[in-house]
Amino acid sequence: MLNYQTWQWRGYNIGYQSYGKKEGTAVVLVHGFGANCGHWRKNMPVLGEDFNCYALDLIGFGASAKPEPDQDISYTFDTWAQQVADFCKEIVGSPVYLVGNSIGCVVIMQTAVDFPELVLGIAALNCSLRLLHESKRESLPWVRNVGATAMQKVLKNRAIGNFFFQQIAKPKVIRRILSQAYRRSDAITDDLIELIYQPSQDVGAAAVFLAFTGYSGGPLAEELLPILPCPAIILWGTEDPWEPIEMAKEWANFPTVKQFIPLEGLGHCPQDEAPEVVNPILKNWIIDSEKLQPVKV
Repeated sequence: MLNYQTWQWRGYNIGYQSYGKKEGTAVVLVHGFGANCGHWRKNMPVLGEDFNCYALDLIGFGASAKPEPDQDISYTFDTWAQQVADFCKEIVGSPVYLVGNSIGCVVIMQTAVDFPELVLGIAALNCSLRLLHESKRESLPWVRNVGATAMQKVLKNRAIGNFFFQQIAKPKVIRRILSQAYRRSDAITDDLIELIYQPSQDVGAAAVFLAFTGYSGGPLAEELLPILPCPAIILWGTEDPWEPIEMAKEWANFPTVKQFIPLEGLGHCPQDEAPEVVNPILKNWIIDSEKLQPVKV
């Protein structure tokens, strides 16, 4: 059982978990939107056999604080990148390998670009394409573009937004949403539903959700990948209905991307859906990458 620990960041409690060796090669795992570090519960014990393994809850999610948006905290990739960087400095105490899923991939790319001295390499699992980004709206089908824009405007009304969040933050609805994202139905367990549901009941969870759904700016992965100061690998479930692999395959052409690995028959969260597939890839990637690191004198 992985137990939560607490770290103070900018006066707020941040939840994180650790597993494995307390010295040597470190790896930090970063979850996607609406998830938390429990989404790595099937990966940490395996990676922790060889590495100093951490997973943290981004502020606004999981066991971390959920302060009111835009008062002290803006829920943006810049904020989360700074949080990850400070975690690496204050808790890990060494440069790390970063692994992310969904929007967590953009977070770790931003971290690597902003704090190159802290990141040895990144692994991105089904990275968010950010199709609702302001620069991508025109490429969407007209109906979807108009519908998404209208929905964002409607949800900015606090009463409507809170009501909408209350309707989706229910176990049955969470299960239905996950049944779209996952291709292996047996991976959608009661434990998985619970680890996503419980933080959604925290004070402030609705405001965080609405703040991010209205966030159409910030970086895109295809802008960050070419300027990464470290090598990257990309893993992608081929059956992801939310982030289609066909739209990301061209990322393999960036010099910083050393491998683009399709994961056949898997959906949006392959680390949880098929850890027996993902864990060996991540472990071998870190081991091989360590062999290429400069010898410390």
